[in-house]
Amino acid sequence: MNWIEIVIKTTYEAKEAVTNILHEAMVSGLVIEDPNDVINILKEEQDRWDYLDEDLIQDYYDGVVIKGYFENDKDSAEKIDYVKEQINMLPRYDLDIGMTEIEIQDIEDRDWNSEWKKNFKPFRLGDKVVIKPSWEEYVPCEGDIIIEIDPGAAFGTGSHETTSICIEQLEKHINSTKRVLDIGTGSGILGILASKLGALQVLGIDIDDDSIRVAKENVRINGCNNVDIRKGNLLENVDYPADIVVANITADIIIRMISELHTVMGSGGVFIGSGILSKKLDVVEEALTNNGFAILEKTYKGEWAGLSARLV
Repeated sequence: MNWIEIVIKTTYEAKEAVTNILHEAMVSGLVIEDPNDVINILKEEQDRWDYLDEDLIQDYYDGVVIKGYFENDKDSAEKIDYVKEQINMLPRYDLDIGMTEIEIQDIEDRDWNSEWKKNFKPFRLGDKVVIKPSWEEYVPCEGDIIIEIDPGAAFGTGSHETTSICIEQLEKHINSTKRVLDIGTGSGILGILASKLGALQVLGIDIDDDSIRVAKENVRINGCNNVDIRKGNLLENVDYPADIVVANITADIIIRMISELHTVMGSGGVFIGSGILSKKLDVVEEALTNNGFAILEKTYKGEWAGLSARLV
């Protein structure tokens, strides 16, 4: 089978939106090349810089490169047109796509599933959390919290700064009495972590069928019997009051949801939000304070930001 590769060079701000567009077009495989991933690795391995060519970083595109793969069949042209049309509409939603470039090329068949797995190795987030692909071996250190995932080629692995922000906040607020609600659960990493940190009960919500399937499988792999994964749009299908609500999505969606948070959490509940571009954090903070929340902490990592807030 032959494939069509669509290469989209875009801004950090448009990264999530472009990825969602490819999902909606039923992409068969997805690769995201983010220079920040390489830079973060270099920062973590500073003692080995003598053996690394720092000039390699300069070879990266100044932004994000997203590659999507479609089967070259009778529907492929329609899918490509859909992707182009939706990307061109993103500025209407106040998203900066800069000088986004889109390239199309035919490629020969390859084993995409094996290809992307070669570069997904165990990695540490914070002091305790280790994200481990299910097919890799890892010898844990004392105190490690291992999250084993098989995200599928088009789903998050937890390496993004926004996930790291949420993990750090969850570690601070979870105990054995807390019920946790994970909005936009994706591959289920945050819900699984909440369970492993000792949460009483965890509910993950996502609108995407593939995300639901992947998250349920990852919950099973990790043996988290107190984690329930359901399909729903944001706060739909939530049937218990949460003590902690975590949402690693986007600023606009978080803002839209804030006014309804009181329906799923009571006074003293903590909201943890990320997936927010740094320049939009003030707007999210304003929406929270206008709806009865007191800001506890704000965190910045690269282009991204997150915060925690308590419902007064």
